[in-house]
Amino acid sequence: MSRSIISTDKAPAAIGPYSQAVRAGNTVYFSGQIPLNPATGELVQGNIDLQTRRVFDNLKAVAEAAGGALSDVVRVGIYVTDLANFAAVNAVMAEYFATPYPARSTIQVSALPKGAEVEVDAVMVLG
Repeated sequence: MSRSIISTDKAPAAIGPYSQAVRAGNTVYFSGQIPLNPATGELVQGNIDLQTRRVFDNLKAVAEAAGGALSDVVRVGIYVTDLANFAAVNAVMAEYFATPYPARSTIQVSALPKGAEVEVDAVMVLG
């Protein structure tokens, strides 16, 4: 099975030795996105709502670059530095996804790159 690398300037460039996403067959595996502004590479300042919207905007851009949409996402992994933000992250996610929702996990972590409060990765299946 061949792999193809997905890349777009509408999402932040990778900050390490990884790709924004990799397509293998009809499945696209997204690397984690933190709330970086794609134009500046800087962390979005503001509350968890603003950071989470930036993360999902970044994921949406990568999905589109892969020829899909967030509605094609089958699994989401959410990493937060404080589970007290669980409800706020849920509310923002609901702005980007409709039923049937993708499968999901939410995990509290001690820290994220660049001091972000939220990171999200995903798996998408294209028709």
